[in-house]
Order: sequence, then C-alpha cells, then structure tokens
Amino acid sequence: MEKDRFMDEFFVQVEEIRGFIEELSEKVEEVKRQHSAILAAPNPDEKTKAELEQLMTDIKKFANKVRSKLKSIEQSIEHEEALSRSSADLRIRKTQHSTLSRKFVEVMSEYNATQSDYRERCKGRIQRQLEITGRNTTNEELESMLESDNPAIFTSGIIMDSNITQQAMNEIETRHTEIIKLENSIRELHDMFMDMAMLVESQVGWTM
Repeated sequence: MEKDRFMDEFFVQVEEIRGFIEELSEKVEEVKRQHSAILAAPNPDEKTKAELEQLMTDIKKFANKVRSKLKSIEQSIEHEEALSRSSADLRIRKTQHSTLSRKFVEVMSEYNATQSDYRERCKGRIQRQLEITGRNTTNEELESMLESDNPAIFTSGIIMDSNITQQAMNEIETRHTEIIKLENSIRELHDMFMDMAMLVESQVGWTM
C-alpha cells in the first residue's frame, strides 16, 4: 500500500515535470516569433524587446525547476541502487526519468540553437549596415567588436561619415545590445545544459 502511494506520488511528479517541459517548448517557439519580429523592424519597439526578455527569464525559471526535479528523482534512484534494491517500480522510475531528461535536453538544445541563430542574424544585420557606410569588416574584426560591452564601438569610427543615417546607427547599436543580452543568457544556461546533457549520456549505462 505504501509502495503504491509512493508510485502514485511519483507519477504526479512526472506529469508536473512533463507539463513544465511542454511549457518550455511553447516558450521557445514564442521566442522564435519574437526574434523574427525584432529582426523585421530596424528599430524594434520597447514592448517587443521587453516581451522577449520576459520570455527568456521564464525559460530560465522553468528550466531550473525541471533540472531540480529531475536531479531529485535521480538522487532517489541512486539511493535505492546503493542499497542494491531492484524492482519493477525502480525500472519504471528509471525509464520515466530517462525519457523526461532526454525531452528536456531536446527542448533546451532547440532553445540554444534558436539563440545562436538569432545572434548570427543580428550580426549579419550589423555587417550589412556597416557595408552600406563603406566600412567593410572581416568576421574576426566583427567578432572582436561584438565582444565589447560598449554599444557605440561600431558607430564611433563612422560617426563623422555623412553617408550614415541616424537610423542605420540606431539599428547597429540596437542589434549589438541584443547580442550582449543574448550572450549573457547563453552563458547562464550553458552549465545547466552541459550538466543535463552529461546526465542523459550517463543513463546509457543504466540497466533497464
């Protein structure tokens, strides 16, 4: 009876985690839509940018929740294995944990790819605007400038150029600011992503 109740509680937890992962997946799709909207406008409105930032915050929050809950299940499984307990229930829990972990890594991989693609597209916009002003940059030079936290780094050398419009300058600075925010987000999630990816890899050795 006690065992049945434990498994009932486990399945409630599984459904909760599955719900969080589905929510994450929906938010990643929404991020893609916001990226397209921001890239379509030379100077995106503050509301759209704020919505994107909120989505990124939500994704981080949900990802941390999922990771924490999966870690808790993993520790419970390891504890039982250390006691040399093996049962049908334990195999079920391992299978569920493995399935949820793989799905989580899949969604976060998609998010990571989405962020990287957006960075490249923002970078492409900056490069095009610089070319319009006659300032050609190599990929290495552009990457070096992108590493600067100063949004004016791109415009400082061409500010006297009469060919550059205020709109072009604004777009360059907007895209650069987006990249800075993006890289902070990627860094924050990187360790967690690597941790979960390694966990999924290690599960190959689990006996089902």
